[in-house]
Amino acid sequence: MQIECVEGIVLSETNYSESSKILNVFTKEYGLIGIMSKGCRNMKCKLRGVSRKLLYGKFYIRYKKDGISTLTAVDVIESYSKLLMDLEKISYASFLAELTLQVVRENDDSSILELVKNTLKKIEEGFSPIVLSEILELKLLDYLGVSPSVDCCGVCGSSKDIVTVDSSAGGYLCRNCYHNEPIVSDKAVKLLRLFYYVDINSISKLKVSDSVALEINQFLDDYYDRYTGIYLKSKDFIRQLHKLTQN
Repeated sequence: MQIECVEGIVLSETNYSESSKILNVFTKEYGLIGIMSKGCRNMKCKLRGVSRKLLYGKFYIRYKKDGISTLTAVDVIESYSKLLMDLEKISYASFLAELTLQVVRENDDSSILELVKNTLKKIEEGFSPIVLSEILELKLLDYLGVSPSVDCCGVCGSSKDIVTVDSSAGGYLCRNCYHNEPIVSDKAVKLLRLFYYVDINSISKLKVSDSVALEINQFLDDYYDRYTGIYLKSKDFIRQLHKLTQN
């Protein structure tokens, strides 16, 4: 079988037999594929250090269209070594990998790969993992076909007098359609739209208060629960981590 080169990122890894792993790799060429890394759990195996979640690279594989491909070698493009040394950053990166895996199972558009890569790059550079996660969460809703309304009221379509955001309204909510829904800050309203449209790769400054980030996060959690049905264990871990750091 001919060896092919594909570029992508490992979104998850599963131990297989006593010494191997199956990697779920999201690739430019074939979307999401399963790749067997034989013997990679052995200490002396050359594939040991490159057969892990959140590694971006060129994977040399014996490609199998309707089954599990086999890994022969990897050229690492980005290992995200700084990110892996920080508990908060790795927690958010793991959450984003799990979320992306769920999304690409529904829609494996290759442009998602660039979004994820750029998000992890910015976390690696030291930008807020909380805010960057919210930006990617918002953008990924497009690929699930359930984008929130961030240009006008989700109920009546008016772009005037937007007073809050609410998942039941589908996003923005204007004064005329407002009926005792929780009010978020004006800053959160404006940033939600900015996050939706911003080019992640062009971000050079990112400062958002904890209270505003929390407002946006609560909206996104409610929105995902209401419209996607996606449940992620890694998000629960992040919530527990926040509780521990706040105490």
